[in-house]
Amino acid sequence: MMTAAPAHHTATEGADVDLPVIELARPMPGFPEHRHFTLVALDDASLLCSLQSLEEEALRFLVVPPHPFFPEYAPVIDDETVGELGVQRAEDVMLLLVVTAGQSLAETTVNLAAPIVVNASTMQAAQVILEDPAWPVKAGLATP
Repeated sequence: MMTAAPAHHTATEGADVDLPVIELARPMPGFPEHRHFTLVALDDASLLCSLQSLEEEALRFLVVPPHPFFPEYAPVIDDETVGELGVQRAEDVMLLLVVTAGQSLAETTVNLAAPIVVNASTMQAAQVILEDPAWPVKAGLATP
């Protein structure tokens, strides 16, 4: 088991750089055909990002790093996932939370129970369903 102490790495939208490809070691639930994504920052602070499918342009997930919003968030990642992603050090882990947009910021939530875990060194990733009941599926997104 490893407690994530995540790094934060994103590419800036519009930057003249090759965006790194994030390869899902296992597909996200409901999207079995999609394993290759790129992460694009949608704001200057890199808080709101788009996890964009490379297989289908219209498929993207809004994601945020957890720590600006939930500083105490430190999920325990199971050994199987750690091995599957080739994680050697907790510092190499980048966590992303999937955002469900509401009509307003007050109605916008993130899924703390199923973060996307990225090995920032290898760009291998997986969405992990946590066994800890302390992390809710719908947590209100507060302004950092």
